[in-house]
Amino acid sequence: MNDATPRRVLFLCTGNSARSILAEAILDRLGGGRFAALSAGSHPKGTVHPLALAVLAARGHETAGLRSKSWDEFAGAGAAPIDIVITVCDNAAGEVCPVWPGHPVTAHWGLPDPAAVEGPETDRRAAFETTYDALEQRIAALVALPDDILESPELITRLRALGAATS
Repeated sequence: MNDATPRRVLFLCTGNSARSILAEAILDRLGGGRFAALSAGSHPKGTVHPLALAVLAARGHETAGLRSKSWDEFAGAGAAPIDIVITVCDNAAGEVCPVWPGHPVTAHWGLPDPAAVEGPETDRRAAFETTYDALEQRIAALVALPDDILESPELITRLRALGAATS
């Protein structure tokens, strides 16, 4: 891959309404042209969770183009290849994380689903803020990796270590 071609990073979850959307927006901001941020779901909800949009807007992200979409958009004939696939669903919560076909570098960054939090809006919003912070920390570490690591087999190890990190 040359320096002019951004690495296409697809964040996957089941519903593509919260965690993967947050990750897409964060990488879009932090990626500096080195990365093209994408998100999708194996069973998309069809809408972005309102609290995901609220947290993103409060942190200065443009949200107009964000939408819940199927991973089929990125897997079909003629779709540009994906370089990195990161699942962000939480296996511990019994969610089924999608599996990506093909040969991109893959990693799992499991996070609890903030959309599953019940109770007062302050508690629900806090869950989205916590998820945003965890993703931002991991994505900042991804973006900080030098190009030689991004082009090496060590990338898998680094990405998986970021997924194992606690925020």
